[in-house]
Amino acid sequence: MTFDPNAQLDTSDVSDARGGGGFLGGGFPGGRGGIVGLLLTLVAAAVGIPVATMGGGNSSGNQAAPGVVNSSSLAAKCRTGADANANDDCRVVAVVDSVENYWTTAFADTGKKYQRAQTVLFSGSTSTACGPATTEVGPFYCPGDKTVYLDLGFWQELRTRFGAKGGPFAQAYVVAHEYGHHIQDLQGTLGRAQQGAQGANGGSVRTELQADCYAGIWAHWATTTKDANGRPFIDALSQQDIADALNAASAVGDDRIQQETQGKVTPETWTHGSAAQRQKWFTTGYQTGELKACDTFAGGI
Repeated sequence: MTFDPNAQLDTSDVSDARGGGGFLGGGFPGGRGGIVGLLLTLVAAAVGIPVATMGGGNSSGNQAAPGVVNSSSLAAKCRTGADANANDDCRVVAVVDSVENYWTTAFADTGKKYQRAQTVLFSGSTSTACGPATTEVGPFYCPGDKTVYLDLGFWQELRTRFGAKGGPFAQAYVVAHEYGHHIQDLQGTLGRAQQGAQGANGGSVRTELQADCYAGIWAHWATTTKDANGRPFIDALSQQDIADALNAASAVGDDRIQQETQGKVTPETWTHGSAAQRQKWFTTGYQTGELKACDTFAGGI
């Protein structure tokens, strides 16, 4: 994946909370910690936050993300696509710009207005409208403040602990997956994560697979997204880029993680879907580029 070196980046949707304090210690209320089982996840669904989101007072609406440092450092160093090609922080900014540009256009095409999300970069720990977050949780979307939280140390974790090959587009897949949860939040379907059966055919798995499919839709249209001056954010995607995304999706399949960590696979406890399912639904979105193809809640998965 290469960005147009002259594309103009907009850092207004990305904040840097690294070194900004945040919340020290603890875990998500009512939930379970650890990157295993929460990776690339809708944290709200995986650790019980929907109860607070739908019925509680501290995680509803579109609140400002607690503990965020609105640093000007990103704006200073992340100006163009050339910066995104050279720097991980700026690459996240460029991917967020591209993802938000796509969904703004997609919503407008259906007569709807897209509500932009925020992305917060953090290290170690930070506070959120869904509770305190730590590095062990992994990337997640909090519906309480409509914010994606990313600890960039996760990229290394993805390679060393879970055996993914990595690569810039694997990182982009992670960001696009979390924004897929934002789309579900705007559609009013996020709560379906806790509905129906549990395990391999449950609502949580179907929710995660749909977010993978939405990430694939963005990938389908990624080279058409443009900055404020009409320049494309992304020049080209290669087959290797797509392979890297599929490899990352496979690496965090429930069956792969369970086999590695407990020596056996227990589908009745799945929350995200198998490696094959995650690859299948990303591919579905990528090949079709259509929202209607991502209905993981109907029929088999």
